[in-house]
Amino acid sequence: MPEGDTVFLAGRRMHDALAGATLTRGELRHPRLVEHDLAGRTVLEVVSVGKHLFTRFDDATSLHSHFRMDGTWHLYRPGRPWRGGPEHSIRAILEVPDRVAVGYRLHDLELLPTDREGDLVGHLGPDLLGDDWGPEAEAEVERRLRADPARELGAALLDQRVACGVGNLYKAEVCFLVGVSPWTRVGDLSDRQVHDAVAWSRKLLLRNAWRPEQSTTGDLGGNAQHWVFERGGRGCRRCRDVVRTAGQAETQHADGGSPDREDRIAYFCPTCQPGPHPPLERRRGRRPQQQSGRQARYG
Repeated sequence: MPEGDTVFLAGRRMHDALAGATLTRGELRHPRLVEHDLAGRTVLEVVSVGKHLFTRFDDATSLHSHFRMDGTWHLYRPGRPWRGGPEHSIRAILEVPDRVAVGYRLHDLELLPTDREGDLVGHLGPDLLGDDWGPEAEAEVERRLRADPARELGAALLDQRVACGVGNLYKAEVCFLVGVSPWTRVGDLSDRQVHDAVAWSRKLLLRNAWRPEQSTTGDLGGNAQHWVFERGGRGCRRCRDVVRTAGQAETQHADGGSPDREDRIAYFCPTCQPGPHPPLERRRGRRPQQQSGRQARYG
């Protein structure tokens, strides 16, 4: 599932391409929406709320889309080939005189009154990339994070009801930068660590919001963008221990019972991130050497 900065950037690019223009073509190919023709409506704006996108029209309606695991919007100039996937994967086409927005694999698509958008996103926590972010929003996210002390930090960061925007990439990197295992219970964190988890979540998303590259180290080199994410079996950039991976439940029962799912891979360094974790497979041989390349600038 894409991170919040990916959706934010998609929304800004769609806004720049479509806002203020009247649709010459507006097809919705979702099974529930095929009877709707959006041609003739003027696009007022395109806004993101966490991982949700709303395209707002001048007739007080909004087209809501959510990327889920593989959805995406592509922008093309008229007459240029569309390369986002096979024809049958197209779910929406929004065309204005000089641009075409094509939505691929948009499993969640809904047309609704603009004043009912809250029905879809009202349950979410503060948007980490929202224009209204400030001390009050930050304090509210910290309060929501502390609300379930028994919950693992990694799972809490992924919960969009706490704050919206963090996905598996930033979960892994935030836990590393805070210096705790993703399986650390929120109730075992200090006030400073809770604050830092929220601050890093906002900082990393904001750092990458206006570019497609997602670097958490400050380095845009292909092998140097992340501290631990997708670096399982390789050397930790700080201590040279081996970065490990294990499945972590995205949600846990409040009573501490069995986890609902273990469909997210957690990346972590056992040395730099003390705390609970699943049993680790014993490794033989020398520790891997520090990775070469440009020195990371953030830590």
